[in-house]
Amino acid sequence: MSQIALTLRIDADQGAALENLSKVERRPVDQLLDEAITSYLSRRGKKEPSLEANLAALREYRKQDPGFERALDAFVEAEATLEDPLEGEPIIGDFIDGQFKPAGPVQSKIRDLIGA
Repeated sequence: MSQIALTLRIDADQGAALENLSKVERRPVDQLLDEAITSYLSRRGKKEPSLEANLAALREYRKQDPGFERALDAFVEAEATLEDPLEGEPIIGDFIDGQFKPAGPVQSKIRDLIGA
């Protein structure tokens, strides 16, 4: 495969990290960059066809339902007829470190008393 010369400007910290990695792996920086670029392009290349297919499907759907009237009707129908088990039920507790912790009996009693 033929190669071309390319001038690349990167952050000084990134350059130092590349130099260190080059020493650790005993591989030249250009080889590391070539591997990184190849990996990036292969990942991006796999996404593109699915994005194009999704876009084509959306365009086709839009032709069939230009103002999204059928989609809106279906949404309204679902909201009006399907039962939501949590609708109108407050969940009492707090999120702590990304986890939901239900309120304890004392917190629940205080909230009941103050109407919170």
